[in-house]
Amino acid sequence: MSNRFCLNPVSYHGYGAIENIVPEVKSHGWKKAMIASDPGLVKFGVTKIVTDLLDAAGLAYEVYSEIKPNPTIQNVQDGVAAFKKMGADYIIAIGGGSSMDTSKAIGVINTNPEFADVRSLEGVAPTRNPCTPIIAVPTTAGTAAEVTINYVITDVEKHRKFVCVDPHDMPIIAVVDPKMMATMPKKLIASTGMDALTHAIEGYITKGAWELSDMFHIEAIRIISHNIVASYNGDMKGREEMALGQYVAGMGFSNVGLGLVHSMAHPLSAVYDTPHGVACSILLPTVMAWNAPATGEKYREIARVMGVKGVDEMSQEEYRKAAVDAVQKLSLTVGIPANLKGIVKEEDLDMLADQVINDACFPGNPRETSKEDVIAIYRSLM
Repeated sequence: MSNRFCLNPVSYHGYGAIENIVPEVKSHGWKKAMIASDPGLVKFGVTKIVTDLLDAAGLAYEVYSEIKPNPTIQNVQDGVAAFKKMGADYIIAIGGGSSMDTSKAIGVINTNPEFADVRSLEGVAPTRNPCTPIIAVPTTAGTAAEVTINYVITDVEKHRKFVCVDPHDMPIIAVVDPKMMATMPKKLIASTGMDALTHAIEGYITKGAWELSDMFHIEAIRIISHNIVASYNGDMKGREEMALGQYVAGMGFSNVGLGLVHSMAHPLSAVYDTPHGVACSILLPTVMAWNAPATGEKYREIARVMGVKGVDEMSQEEYRKAAVDAVQKLSLTVGIPANLKGIVKEEDLDMLADQVINDACFPGNPRETSKEDVIAIYRSLM
């Protein structure tokens, strides 16, 4: 059995990384960009940080900002039409996961028009051509969409999210500049940061994990757990570290998959519009406890890199509990709700569980989980 690993051809990191955008555009000979960014980032001048660079270099672009927090099929189809109307030949995606995911879908459909319905991209679609070139500029430290082969689209008609996994959607260039993340409000820092931690932990214990992915994930857990509180409290060094940590997590999980936390979080966003990071954060400790019997000694290493003392003297039960407790404490410290009260409705549990077991992340979970188990986990947090 062989293991595939996909990463950006080029990535830039650290303060000032955005200065590399113009030279990269010129070196590739691209003529006109679609700037894909959400309305809030345009309104508050974050998108302008990049467009000012393009203006100064005399590079052509148009802005597409009709992107919702949970991008929809219609968002994507409108974006494809806008891209063609602009006469653009590449995309600069500026924003969080929503801008990135929308851009990936637009780029894939632009070069693989037979998937214009969008729904046919769900799962591992047999696309033939690499997507339109994307320069990904994240403004949040969490999704790592700039380095993953995954994207998530909301099907409004069916009240569900679906995951697309496609090496052809990989951004050709990632520009991870903490300057672009400086305006994140505290709630967003908390939710995206805990999403990044979820990526690292789920990727570390997923069925597809192996030595190379483990190397990325355990380091991502260390970086994120030691810097999320500082970032939340406004420390710029902490934010720089979080920008790196979430990217490192993305390098791993994109190639080995996730698990039950993400498959349970997706319907919460689709049905109740719960922010994805918040949903993951609430679910993570409980699902970690559920998965513990199928994780070998990995929770010992999670506890160790998170700073728990004395893990080598602990029993298996003790270090597994210590890892779960460390994650729970971190989540509460950055203001994440402790449960799903006021979010999940009892009458929706059957429908939610059906979505979970059909989610693309579900098969990667390390412990076999039934529909009844999923309902019980949801109910335990209500």
